[in-house]
Amino acid sequence: MARNVSRRKFLSAGAGIAAAGVATSAGRQGLAQAGQEGRKLKIIAVSCSPRAGKTTAQALQFCLDAAQAVDPERIEVELIELAGLKIPAHVAAGLPLEPGEKDDFPLVAEKLGPANVVGILVGSPVYFCNMSALCKAFLDRCFSFRARKFALANRVAGVVAVGGVRNGGQELTIQSIQAALMCQEMLVVGDGRPRAHTGATLWNSGKDDISDDEFGVGTAKNLGRRVAEVALNRAAST
Repeated sequence: MARNVSRRKFLSAGAGIAAAGVATSAGRQGLAQAGQEGRKLKIIAVSCSPRAGKTTAQALQFCLDAAQAVDPERIEVELIELAGLKIPAHVAAGLPLEPGEKDDFPLVAEKLGPANVVGILVGSPVYFCNMSALCKAFLDRCFSFRARKFALANRVAGVVAVGGVRNGGQELTIQSIQAALMCQEMLVVGDGRPRAHTGATLWNSGKDDISDDEFGVGTAKNLGRRVAEVALNRAAST
């Protein structure tokens, strides 16, 4: 299981796709194709924190571990951290890159594009009751999927927010991210039973470790499980 994808690892892969390019579409046909080829169903988590390896990534890993535990034989998971990557937001508005300006978004898009990617988790720290600038840039650039015949349509999505206080705007952040994902025609789910709220809400008490946030960790695990269950149900229906 790949837990972390850095800019260096992306660039060493040597894969280059156009800035507006997206690999492939999902949906019922994509799920059927994945099943025929014997590939595992993949759930990817995207950490939109500028701090690599900190609490947002930790929260998403709780989600991924719970998702894989639903069916280890059929599900594989991967964590992508955007920290250190260059994702110019202005490209989404059709503006060109500056000379020498780097753009790592196409490499992220290439990870999200394959048909066997049936679930995507997006995590962000809470800044002023909303998502990080890095998260907004990532979501804006995901317009390229929408422009390619809604390539993310019908994939299952869940959202994680980590705040500096217990009630620090996590739910507002989740709702903002969910709105963007719904514009992609994704199937947005909450954290599932027994709490069954909008998503995973965690509290970084200042220790840069959320493992002692019993309530928050519970929502993260429930969210990962829920994303996996819905994805598997969709796969079975095809």
